[in-house]
Amino acid sequence: MAASEDKEKKKKYYKDLEDLPGVGEVTAEKLRASGYAEFSAIATANPHELAENGGMGVESAKKAIEAAKSMVEIGFETADVVYERRKNIGKIKTGSSSLDELLGGGVETMAITEMYGKFSSGKSQLGFQLVVNAQKSPEEGGLGSGVLFVDSEATFRPDRIVQLAKAADMDPTVVLKNIHVARAENSDHQIILLEKAEETIEKNNIRLIVIDSLTSHFRSDYIGRGALSERQQKLNKHIHMLQKLSEKYNLAVYVTNQVMDNPGILFGDPTTPIGGHVLAHMSTYRLYVRKSKDDKRIARLVDSPNLPEGEAVFRVTPEGLTD
Repeated sequence: MAASEDKEKKKKYYKDLEDLPGVGEVTAEKLRASGYAEFSAIATANPHELAENGGMGVESAKKAIEAAKSMVEIGFETADVVYERRKNIGKIKTGSSSLDELLGGGVETMAITEMYGKFSSGKSQLGFQLVVNAQKSPEEGGLGSGVLFVDSEATFRPDRIVQLAKAADMDPTVVLKNIHVARAENSDHQIILLEKAEETIEKNNIRLIVIDSLTSHFRSDYIGRGALSERQQKLNKHIHMLQKLSEKYNLAVYVTNQVMDNPGILFGDPTTPIGGHVLAHMSTYRLYVRKSKDDKRIARLVDSPNLPEGEAVFRVTPEGLTD
């Protein structure tokens, strides 16, 4: 009982971030601007990252983290609670029933769906289709939400969105207004865009984030073996931020990924996705897409925590993705 009362006192004392030891008004504003707006975010933060973002010493960051931990419930929860929470997951239809079936009903929220393949294989086209379909009502296979689109390769085409919206009998003007687009100039800018995205997400009911492509800037900014370690660390941090946003706001994350040919593979398909093990481990659903005859595409589910491997054939048409 005494421990419970003591905890309540601490909760009253730490009313705002400014009240935490080692955190003043200026530091609190810096932390909020970096995405640490709640006690739970600070309680689970890395001391060195928190110190860097808040402009404070590492020891001060450690004290702030310990104080924040007393404010939140951190620990285990029973699987039935997790099961109930997962009932709130939404799914965005792709336009192709076979691709939806492969993904267990569509591109789901609280998850990162990655599609990799060679150029013009259909990765961006699926992104455009999801951008439109996410705005449909849940009964129509959408989320009734806004969309955040991060463009790193200058591939975003509003005229294609208009074409897809008209094909779906939707008002193109309304559809375009619900898409919030940012052009990432380099990998650091791409990271900052997502770190500062929470305000946009909350204000505009964002339930889908599309990044086309996730790895392009990381690949061009960090060249050579000497830069590989730093690249992977930054990419890892970036993907963790995406995962955190997907769970916090129950939104879907769809990312495209570039590929390279692995000369070590003598037989079979040498196509290998960029990003290494970091991206492979963090992507919830991983799809490999390749071109077939005419406008047909073949998507293979390479990795999933709960779905079997399989393939789906779909078409990319002027009206969108179809079977």
